[in-house]
Amino acid sequence: MVRAVERVLTHPRKLALGLGALAACGFQPLALWPLAFAALAALIELLARSSTRRDAFVLGWLFGLSHFTLGLNWIAVAFGYQAAMPAWLGWIAVAGLSAFLAVWPGLTTLAAKALGGASRSVLVLALAGCWILGEWLRGWVFTGFPWNPLGAMTLQSSADPGLATLGRWLGTYALSGLVILLAGAWLLAISRQRRDWRGAVLLLGPVALMLLPTAGERREGTLAYTLVQPDARQEELHDPARYEAMFQRGMKLSQARPPGQTRLVLWPESGLPDFLLPGYPAAYYEATTYAADPVLSRERIGHLIGPGSLLLTGNDRLEMQDGRVIGARAGITAIDEKGAIRAAYSKSHLVPYGEYVPMKWLLEPLGLDRFVPGDIEFWPGPGPRTIDLGAHGRVGMQLCYEIIFPGAVTQPGARPDFIFNPSNDGWYGDWGPPQHLAQARLRAIEEGLPVLRSTTTGISAVIDAQGVIRESIPLRVAQRRDGLIPPAAEPTLFARLGNPLSLGWAILLLGLCLVARRLRRS
Repeated sequence: MVRAVERVLTHPRKLALGLGALAACGFQPLALWPLAFAALAALIELLARSSTRRDAFVLGWLFGLSHFTLGLNWIAVAFGYQAAMPAWLGWIAVAGLSAFLAVWPGLTTLAAKALGGASRSVLVLALAGCWILGEWLRGWVFTGFPWNPLGAMTLQSSADPGLATLGRWLGTYALSGLVILLAGAWLLAISRQRRDWRGAVLLLGPVALMLLPTAGERREGTLAYTLVQPDARQEELHDPARYEAMFQRGMKLSQARPPGQTRLVLWPESGLPDFLLPGYPAAYYEATTYAADPVLSRERIGHLIGPGSLLLTGNDRLEMQDGRVIGARAGITAIDEKGAIRAAYSKSHLVPYGEYVPMKWLLEPLGLDRFVPGDIEFWPGPGPRTIDLGAHGRVGMQLCYEIIFPGAVTQPGARPDFIFNPSNDGWYGDWGPPQHLAQARLRAIEEGLPVLRSTTTGISAVIDAQGVIRESIPLRVAQRRDGLIPPAAEPTLFARLGNPLSLGWAILLLGLCLVARRLRRS
């Protein structure tokens, strides 16, 4: 067995490539965290055996290449739902994005090797601290893409967040550093020259922590909701011939039960194709559900939800100049029982190639375009906003993938009662929706706020302030859920400090690394 392991370790670059894919199995929908921990432990061993910093970077880059390629395979599915680019380009796009994102684990392993040298114990501390910094950088450089942080692996069952509950004191990025520490404990246990109780603690301790139940007392709220998942498939969303049938399905699912019920009705992103504001060119109204009258569109919605109720729905708006449409905003619109628009929110974190084309001047001549039909680009909004809905509470708006950004989901100084996160995950096959849901749970834990997700095709869910999924609707099912919005918890340490809290943990780990390195030399 030992000889077999040694033979494998003689091909470190090939092994790093395989370990990255193995580590991605720790994310949803597989959630095989023991495989991920074993892969990370093996990566630390490869770093300890590497002879140069250049080798360390290459090992981290190869690990990241396969890690992101498998974890982000759902992006390739999106190419099957548009005609602007061929479907086969999807996997090339995934590989290209992964090659770029892999730079961060490459730089992380390079820095860890520079700090930790060949000592496994020092390397564990160095890699944990550097991984926190690497994920933080990935979360904002070039607008950021912090999808699938290692910390997401700490989430356990839908009824119990498990070790992820520490996110309220650590933040997601520092949770990722904790994953490295737990994987490193396995490596140190295996590499010990003798078997004793210390090795047993290093080996079994991470397992016990991962399986430890953490859900606290269940608290109930007072704000009534109706959460709707219309199962509007991607091929329906941009076909005007299907708009009315899709709208009627959403209306049927949203009827008051019992009649006269007062509640907050929640529809997904792309849940309402109608343009609700006047003044747009007639062609834009005629392409949606209720001919050329936005007032009638709003009035029939108001009639549907009933007295005292309010609808929150994903809904696009156009930007006009001299009678011409010059841009659009993806947003959320609040409509009351009279059909009046009570509030509107504009999405801030736009999706590259979904809502705009970065470096358009370079990429369009090469044939690279947006997934979404049309040539109008979307404009970003000002950032997270808390909107006071009166009797229906103070809601924080986060549209679609905005929810994946730690520390950027609430308006500073205006803490909401809950976060509404409408989304359209119908692009992204079977892997994207559960990964998206996991990251919404992390935001609920970090902020101590319930998160309500209404999606077109699933997975819709009501997540309480502990990260527990109270209600959910599975993929590709048209259903609704009714209940009371769970109450917010007291502001967490992360809610007060944000990502600097995670960076503080990174500095602490790197400080311990330097102390440990110095002690080994003395």
